[in-house]
Amino acid sequence: MSDLVLSILMLAGAALLAGGIYILRKGNNKQQGLLMLAASLVMFGNVAIWSIPLPEGDKTPDTKATE
Repeated sequence: MSDLVLSILMLAGAALLAGGIYILRKGNNKQQGLLMLAASLVMFGNVAIWSIPLPEGDKTPDTKATE
């Protein structure tokens, strides 16, 4: 399930990046273009954080609570 969410985040981030560049080049609304670029960077950052592998001995916080 998390792979699907990460894939959707990457697609949405790419769409925001492309849309932000398009709006900035068109020159209509620079603030909206910059906000779209910032949102895409946040999405890419979230994907980068969630895709970092954990060391073999570490467990996620959810599994520690169930033990």
